[in-house]
Amino acid sequence: MKQICFLLAASLIVIPGQAQQVQLGVKGGFNISDLHYSNNTSTNSKAGVHLGVLAHIRASEKWAIQPEFMYSLQGANNISGSGTNYNLNYLDVPVLLQYLPGGGFRLEGGPELDFLLSAKTKTGDVTVTSTRFQSNAISFPLGFSFVAKNGWGIDARYVFGMTNINANKNNPTIQSNVFQLGIFYQLRDYGNQRR
Repeated sequence: MKQICFLLAASLIVIPGQAQQVQLGVKGGFNISDLHYSNNTSTNSKAGVHLGVLAHIRASEKWAIQPEFMYSLQGANNISGSGTNYNLNYLDVPVLLQYLPGGGFRLEGGPELDFLLSAKTKTGDVTVTSTRFQSNAISFPLGFSFVAKNGWGIDARYVFGMTNINANKNNPTIQSNVFQLGIFYQLRDYGNQRR
């Protein structure tokens, strides 16, 4: 975890110094999340939202780095058919490497640090704070996006959970996987040849 944090911090310091242009932006959208148990515990997917800010850092004509700071509601519903739901609130910090083939399209992927803000267990009308989840995790998002000349864009990505988020190591491994579909606005436009 410390090595990943160091690499993320280094990329945020070194890349902007070499960047040709930097665009700030805001984004938001929908999540469809689920929890994968190593013992095949059944779960249903959960709908949620994500919202935050981004910095699109252009390093060259074809490459960019995009760090983001996102609030993300994740979890799963109907664990083991019991009607119990998990609501997990995260601060996600992805640092995406983007390939820019042209025409506003982008292919993206990279490491993500996930910091658990709160965890709730809901059964029926009763909601309690849960301590069964790790306070941080590592994920790896992969996806694509498109930005128009006016700065508006859409993106879609799948976030693969890479680490065990179960705080009890004697219990099954749990990984959080999330599909995200969002819209964003970059505060400054590159123009037709620079998107």
